Amino acid sequence: MAPSSDPQAFREALASSKRVVILAGAGLSAASGIPTFRGTNGLWKTKDSKLFATPEEFNQDPSRIWQFYHCIRDRCLHAKPNAAHHALASLTLPSIRARLLPSLTDPTKPPLLITQNFDGLSPLALSPHLTPASQKLASSRLVETHGSILKTVCLQCKHTKHTRETPLCPAFAGLTEAEVEAGGRTIPVEELPRCGGTEWDGSNRYGRCGGLLRPAVVWFGEVPEGMGEIAMELNWTDLLIVVGTSSLVHPAASFAKTVKTRGGKVAVFNLQRSEGDENADFLFLGPCEETLPSVLGTTSES
Repeated sequence: MAPSSDPQAFREALASSKRVVILAGAGLSAASGIPTFRGTNGLWKTKDSKLFATPEEFNQDPSRIWQFYHCIRDRCLHAKPNAAHHALASLTLPSIRARLLPSLTDPTKPPLLITQNFDGLSPLALSPHLTPASQKLASSRLVETHGSILKTVCLQCKHTKHTRETPLCPAFAGLTEAEVEAGGRTIPVEELPRCGGTEWDGSNRYGRCGGLLRPAVVWFGEVPEGMGEIAMELNWTDLLIVVGTSSLVHPAASFAKTVKTRGGKVAVFNLQRSEGDENADFLFLGPCEETLPSVLGTTSES
């Protein structure tokens, strides 16, 4: 049977669901100006992902990799959450959950949001919707499974830091995407982002040890974050909402199958059809910043 595109039928399924999980991909942030990786004109369509997204490449040429991610990071820092981010963030509000998700087993908890995006826009979208007291709970229900470009991790002391500071080192000042596309700058390793920053004074203390930093994003060959929590949640999920992702990369590629095998339903919101859509229960095609608020019925609140 072909998947349904009836918004009312979807809302009825949502209202009767006891446990809901949302899986978001690059399409969620496309309207915010963040390029996708695998879609039309995606980054991995024009570049070999293995040359920019493995620990081995970083160890071999950290300057080249850092310059590539500096430009992505700057784009993310200047981006703003779009209507699709806000539609998902609105589900953290008790009043919206009471209307759209009245059957949740635990009505005090928002649905688990798993984002494969490392752009930091899903956490940023929570701010306008929540009081500081509520934000802690909402944040605990958000898994950035591919890490965050707004975080760094020290290769020496393993300290992780969240910062919106830019540039992360003087050598990146004024660096543009065009310059990086043309081959980038020759930057010695000692001038790349360091633990403790430019004011490092020779200390070897945790968080200020002078070690080389790397972007705290998950590269090929590394284990995505939050997999234990995700696996437990999927065991009981009766509705998985997939937003802006083709779900071709594992382990996320297996999430829909896991839910369907256990008798749950799958709803897909994507720009165009992709592999596996025929197994979904609901399919809504088009820009998710338009379809998601409209189908959820959150347009006026978000």
